[in-house]
Amino acid sequence: MTKTPITLRKPHDTDGLALNQLVARCEPLDRNSVYCNLLQCSDFADTSIAALTEANELVGFISGYIPPMRQDTLFVWQVAVDSRMRGQGLALRMLMALVERVSAQGVCRLETTISPGNGASEALFSKAFKLLGVEARTRTLFDSTTHFNGQHDDEVLYSAGPFATPLTQQTA
Repeated sequence: MTKTPITLRKPHDTDGLALNQLVARCEPLDRNSVYCNLLQCSDFADTSIAALTEANELVGFISGYIPPMRQDTLFVWQVAVDSRMRGQGLALRMLMALVERVSAQGVCRLETTISPGNGASEALFSKAFKLLGVEARTRTLFDSTTHFNGQHDDEVLYSAGPFATPLTQQTA
């Protein structure tokens, strides 16, 4: 398989609609409003990353934020990779580039939530934690019954760190 040339960069506010369309193509990801995606691409640009083809098509995106009470932590909210780009290591490349960027600001912990059975996300974060030299602790953050009235799977929190900062680029 030939790898498609990809550019990684901070998102721009003009990426919001394209992000909304990308997430729609990445079932079973939870869809947000275009307005929410615009905010992810503007207010949360420093803690998110966009992947674009040479034709400037958005084919990957990671949204994240730094929780106000945990300034040393990057919480990864959502990882979206277009189906045409899967199997090329793009998600890991984006995640490590984003961690590298925020580690320069003192971030030394990584968190995310993953629904049980989401093997792709479990594998991605397992690889990332290994590259960062940290082990994850897990606990149910949002319970299917208590928080979602049975309409969504549990959300299990994966929390790892501290890792060394600033990082040296560990993936190429």
